[in-house]
Amino acid sequence: MEEKQKYSNIRDGQFGKEGYGNDEIIAEGQILDWTDRLFLLVQPGDARKLELWPTNPNSLRYVLHEYTMKTKKLVENVLKTAAKSLELNEDFFVSHLGDKFPMFARFNYYPCCLKPDLVFGLKPHSDGPLITVILPEKDVEGLQVLKDGEWIKVTTSPDAFIFNIGDQMEIMSNGIFKSPVHRVVTFSDKDRISIAMFCANLPEKVIGPADELVNDMRPRMYKNLKVKYYFEVFSQMFLQGKRAIDWAHV
Repeated sequence: MEEKQKYSNIRDGQFGKEGYGNDEIIAEGQILDWTDRLFLLVQPGDARKLELWPTNPNSLRYVLHEYTMKTKKLVENVLKTAAKSLELNEDFFVSHLGDKFPMFARFNYYPCCLKPDLVFGLKPHSDGPLITVILPEKDVEGLQVLKDGEWIKVTTSPDAFIFNIGDQMEIMSNGIFKSPVHRVVTFSDKDRISIAMFCANLPEKVIGPADELVNDMRPRMYKNLKVKYYFEVFSQMFLQGKRAIDWAHV
């Protein structure tokens, strides 16, 4: 615990998103997660708060930098494929992101719980950014996706990532791509770890449905929104267990 507190996200009495810790408690009855986490801005490189990057193990900074750069390339390739599947210019999403788009790494540790039916490792929610890349625990499955009113277990492979569409992608694709509601469950006899890389548009960017995807057959579903304003709403609604994308509908 002493080592963890060196990187706490509570500093000088102020709660911040980066560092080690959990959600800020803002209301009575708020849904809390059964998890420890380390949350770091990893891209762009010149915006990193290295004082929050653990030095134990001493290889972490190097490995995380390399992992970030390779994940960035992977995301750009996936986004080009996604754009082409919508019959858009393949650089539609990539060019909107720009070269210095924000990328956050969240290291998740879900300890075992004696009463797993009473808690969530991570409460039901959808992701706010454009896309999330998850490196899951290879031997312990805990991620579930809500489909047609039922929770479906997401199977894992030791040689595969999980890609999750976020709210920004649903908005920009005018609802063709869906940002799924998902959760993480806990177990009574085993722990679980994962790393999630969140990729988002720059805060000052305005997002909205691509013009090519709005027509008489598929009217505009979402309004144009500045990213930083969307995340302000998202942060509050996430803590309450609600979906911000419902607020973004036309």
